[in-house]
Amino acid sequence: MKGMRVVFPEPLKVEVEEFKVGRPRKGEVLIENEATLISTGTELTILTGDFPKPSAWARYGRYPFRPGYSSVGRIIKLGPKVEGFNVGDRVAADTPHATHAIVNSERIIKVPEGVSPEEASFHTLAAGVMNSVRLARVALGESVVIFGLGLLGQLAVIFSRLSGGYPVIGVDLAEKRLKLAELSGATATVKGGDWEGVYQAIEELTKCRMADKVFEVTGDPCVIPNAIKAAKRQGYLIILSSPRGETLLDFHDEVNSPSRIIIGTHFSSQPSFETPYNPWTKRRNTELFFDLLSSGVLRINHLITHRYRLDEAEEAYNMLLEDRTRALGVIFKFE
Repeated sequence: MKGMRVVFPEPLKVEVEEFKVGRPRKGEVLIENEATLISTGTELTILTGDFPKPSAWARYGRYPFRPGYSSVGRIIKLGPKVEGFNVGDRVAADTPHATHAIVNSERIIKVPEGVSPEEASFHTLAAGVMNSVRLARVALGESVVIFGLGLLGQLAVIFSRLSGGYPVIGVDLAEKRLKLAELSGATATVKGGDWEGVYQAIEELTKCRMADKVFEVTGDPCVIPNAIKAAKRQGYLIILSSPRGETLLDFHDEVNSPSRIIIGTHFSSQPSFETPYNPWTKRRNTELFFDLLSSGVLRINHLITHRYRLDEAEEAYNMLLEDRTRALGVIFKFE
């Protein structure tokens, strides 16, 4: 059987290539995908090649690069010794943008009936943001400021509110993102660009206390030295984005003297196994995400802004390269 998949053969070049779909081996399943979600930050960073060399980005983004890590599809074939899954099950996986994928059954999670493939395709990003909000320990009544209201920033708004954060303030340059943040649950939004004006607005919204928790979700290393100033004394700065390059920060004035705490929260910091000290693995975060969708507690349809067929991949990425602020959830749909 032949499949099709997206590939970046070199910077700024997008192709859809044919590949041979193999047979699942012991413990594996063959999935026919229904929807995959573009991670606009990660994938555009690799597509543009706009990252330091050498760096972790450079080690990850090697060409030819096959993007995508948040997929949903139906199992069409089981390999030997697969337990707990059947042909026809809808499952979530961390596979690239492709018509088919072979995955170890330990890496897939069943999607409940009633949760659409489009909604479910947010699972990798949702679990990662849940992990970030947990590590930040957002608590009832704590003021939260989120710099950058792309897809991760919107999810940070949602999960900060669910954790009891109040107020939850979104900051961005794009008017469309600010409006969508209100639908995500932001109690207030602030137009970025003028840092003094942003600080003044945050001060007013927090009754002069400033923020307990500040999330940096822009990916711009130049934002970090400004974002940390929105945190109160002994407040937290949480790096949820993956900044592209070095940051110059006065550690005495912005960290040491005010005793602020900086936390890095990469998706990979979700534990591999449940323990009494931290049971929140990627699997458990994903299961909770699906339960929240299924129960109606969580709604994310407003975050889906674009849908493309796989053969329209070049058009999809060109749209994002032209102006990604007009897009949030960009989905490849497989008929």
